[in-house]
Amino acid sequence: MGNSKRIIAISGSIRKGSSNTNVLKTLAAFIPENIDYNIYNGIQELPHFNPDIDRIQAPTAVEDFRKTLAEAHALIICTPEYAKGVPGVLKNALEWLVSSAELYKKPVAVITASPSITGGDKAHESLLLTLGMLDVTIVQNGSVLISSVGTKFNKDATVTDEQTKQGLISLIHGILQELHD
Repeated sequence: MGNSKRIIAISGSIRKGSSNTNVLKTLAAFIPENIDYNIYNGIQELPHFNPDIDRIQAPTAVEDFRKTLAEAHALIICTPEYAKGVPGVLKNALEWLVSSAELYKKPVAVITASPSITGGDKAHESLLLTLGMLDVTIVQNGSVLISSVGTKFNKDATVTDEQTKQGLISLIHGILQELHD
């Protein structure tokens, strides 16, 4: 890998065939080859957050998660909206980062992809509040809401809606700008 920059992506959905994971797969087409881009698939392995456990020694899955994020130069999160908020599995993963500094001032982009016509605005707001507590840097043009996501991507994770495509390209350009500053 050498001196290449690393972007880690996290899907807030652990469902097989998740449209949120497909959005993250789609992003790979817009990322230059000299950037190491990987989707982290381990948030479902993290135990329920418990600060008592973290004070002694964090579980191995948590340590691995933190190490992955510490080695990343930027993060992209794509989440659905469940019950007007972020899925519990994503919130749990972020809670494991509150007392550590893996994301401190790190560039982060946020995508909310929802099957509803409202685009998951409540989950988006909730996620941005949580990320604010982690003191991340939300990149310029790094916040995208995708409503009716099922109509904007095909089953091969290819974006079919031009406005959505341009929003995702702009998000990637925002992250790349942060990585080169």
